[in-house]
Amino acid sequence: MTGATGRQGGAVLRRLLADGWQVRALTRKPDSDRARAAKSLGAEVVGCDLADPDSLVPAFAGAWGVYSVQNPMIAGIDGEVAQGKNVADVANATGVRHLVQGGAGPGLRGTGVGSWESKLIIADYVRELGIPLTVLRPMAFMELMTDKDFYPPVAMWRLMPRFAGPDTPIPWLAVDDLGAAAGRVFADPDTYAGTDLPLAAEIRSVNECRETWQRVTGRSPRGFPMPVRLFERFTGKDLTTMWRWLAANEVAVDPEQTKAMLGTVTTVEQFIVNRA
Repeated sequence: MTGATGRQGGAVLRRLLADGWQVRALTRKPDSDRARAAKSLGAEVVGCDLADPDSLVPAFAGAWGVYSVQNPMIAGIDGEVAQGKNVADVANATGVRHLVQGGAGPGLRGTGVGSWESKLIIADYVRELGIPLTVLRPMAFMELMTDKDFYPPVAMWRLMPRFAGPDTPIPWLAVDDLGAAAGRVFADPDTYAGTDLPLAAEIRSVNECRETWQRVTGRSPRGFPMPVRLFERFTGKDLTTMWRWLAANEVAVDPEQTKAMLGTVTTVEQFIVNRA
């Protein structure tokens, strides 16, 4: 699986190992702390580079399935598409029987959000090759509220309500529930191959999340002001474009379908209790 040392891929890795799968964790840095942590959990860590398809061939040899996710914050949008196509090409050449892709967003074209559109391009390419494909498509991870890599005092608690609107309904999912969804899909390919699955545990506005945080912790989530141009200098314009889109468009996702698939999901309140 790709992305095994990242947030999303790491959640999938933990779930697959817990479910009894033999997992190859692909990484550019097999000697990193995160790679060693994956190995300690029982994964086989394999060094490779998604930009180099030749390096993927031995990693994919004999694999039944592949979880594919790329990080556009590192590779850029064009790099993400190229890497996703490389994964698909090598999966096709090595006889992989099921590819599960980490998608994002509403699944619509023309949103102007590069990190959503790129995943649609990759999925189209996989389908053209004829590989059985399942797309897992969350909208917003609950980790946006807490994980320092997402700059929550600036992004979640200051700029997101400004651009998306403080009362705009937003679908939320904890990353561990994405891992659970991947485990369910790999365990039942006859049901899920060929499907595109929007995922959400709850639909809550930023204001509702803030109120839940205050009720659970007895304090407001910390905010930090930052000029938009400075934020975009660090992160690019994808996030602010995404938030503007959310302000003007409704996302079609039914949390009851995710609950039915997984049995139980992490609510926003439960997440805050565990992480705040």
